[in-house]
Amino acid sequence: MNSAALATEDILSESIAQRLFATHGLVASVLLRRQGRGYLYSRMKNWCEMANNNQPLVLLTDLDSKPCASVLIKEWLGRNSPPINLVLRVAVRDVESWLLADHEGMQQLLGKAKNVHLPLDPDRLPDPKRYLLSLAGKARRDVRDDLVETRGSSAIQGLGYNARLCSFVCTDWSIERASSRSDSLRRTRLRLSELATRLAHKA
Repeated sequence: MNSAALATEDILSESIAQRLFATHGLVASVLLRRQGRGYLYSRMKNWCEMANNNQPLVLLTDLDSKPCASVLIKEWLGRNSPPINLVLRVAVRDVESWLLADHEGMQQLLGKAKNVHLPLDPDRLPDPKRYLLSLAGKARRDVRDDLVETRGSSAIQGLGYNARLCSFVCTDWSIERASSRSDSLRRTRLRLSELATRLAHKA
């Protein structure tokens, strides 16, 4: 099985990326995560050096408030072209949009809550995470307690947010279904497939 280093913002992004790796016959040789995009951005020179030294590296970050992925990539790389072994992918606008793109899976997670409207084009949501939290507020109690902040808390998510969604990613989330509604996920899969093919030919 071919391997690549994996750099992500948080544990949920890491869980999603590892699922994507598995579908393309890839395994993460090292996990690079330090809570947030600031760490990823600050180490961009290091990531490029790793890739240039024959260490394939996949970096997954969120678009957040940037206007588009090409703008973010240009800011992160400057005038440099990305090394062939560096796969820099951007979730639009964050990885929660990829989860929301699997309607059937989300219905399994949320249960038969009333007035739950899943987005037809989650990549167009201005804040997919908040949208998911708003849906979670209508879910069955155990899911709601995990995902949604308790009253008086300064957090925007519940204490069980990452554990619940990582479990969902591993068990009920369908990459195929989600790819049909999220172009940024579809493009990420394409790039991972290209990487896996290139590594297989070098083996």
